[in-house]
Amino acid sequence: MKQRSVITQPQLVPVTSVDSHLPAVPSEALTADALRAQLAARSAWTPEFAGDGSAFGDREPAGAAVLVPLVQRDQGLSLLLTRRADQLRNHAGQISFPGGRAEPVDDGPVATALRETEEEIGLSRDRIEVIGQLPVYSTVTAFQVTPVVALVEPGFTLTLDPFEVAEAFEVPLAFLMDPAHHRHHVVEFAGAERRFLSMPWQGPEREYFIWGATAAMLRNLYRLLMAG
Repeated sequence: MKQRSVITQPQLVPVTSVDSHLPAVPSEALTADALRAQLAARSAWTPEFAGDGSAFGDREPAGAAVLVPLVQRDQGLSLLLTRRADQLRNHAGQISFPGGRAEPVDDGPVATALRETEEEIGLSRDRIEVIGQLPVYSTVTAFQVTPVVALVEPGFTLTLDPFEVAEAFEVPLAFLMDPAHHRHHVVEFAGAERRFLSMPWQGPEREYFIWGATAAMLRNLYRLLMAG
């Protein structure tokens, strides 16, 4: 059985490079209509990051889904993210999409993402328009995660589940789709090398260290939008 590397302070892992040489997604590609069209046109494609769960065989894979909720603000689309509660067993304190493990009652990943989003942050599905999915991402905790991309009508009020979520916040999608903010990190653990991305966002009161699976799935979204 392989030992699973747990990175508890990712912000302290050295940055090896920044992708400032790559172009940002043009503003005209970051509209609701453009995203609808791009996701509808891409039925199958190979992501840049498929995950790192295959390196650790000590857990049975489990299905999961997350919502990639893009709020339609007047100033442009923004991504609604959560900071997970510190007492959780998996990914405690990390920046994540709302979502979680698939349940037998769910009719596919869209149902899982919508149910989990409503349970975690109280975002009603009647304000959500699902526009597509990204390829499955395999996490080091053995979850096979389907990212479900959706547009969110503003004017909602969130009700956070304090056991699951410490806070929710928004980041401009244009910031996340600019590789000048994509940083590469490398750390060694038990003789093996692990790499991950980060996209730190400075909010009004604190910095949010977006990294790991969340950053990797956002990078896959970047590659999708640049492919069109």
